[in-house]
Amino acid sequence: MSLSPEQRREYRAIAHNLKPVIIVGDKGLSEGLQEELERALNDHELIKIKVASPDRDVRREAIDALCESSGAELVQTIGKIAVILRRAKQPNPKLSNLLRNK
Repeated sequence: MSLSPEQRREYRAIAHNLKPVIIVGDKGLSEGLQEELERALNDHELIKIKVASPDRDVRREAIDALCESSGAELVQTIGKIAVILRRAKQPNPKLSNLLRNK
């Protein structure tokens, strides 16, 4: 699924006030982190991820690996923060950032 510029703009606006729910630290892309990412994407659909590495290339590789493993689409990256999206089959109106912010 590829996002149009209009969709990206809309998702960036929704994500603006969100806090990172996944923080990739020293342990990198562990199994626990993958499970938490799956839960967060299923619940919220649109989330922010913080990658704590000071190296830009390492951050980019980590974000790409997370998107690829979870089937999520990268919406935006700014510094250490990335916004990713994966639509849920049955979104929960109380938890979904997409439904709550419309």
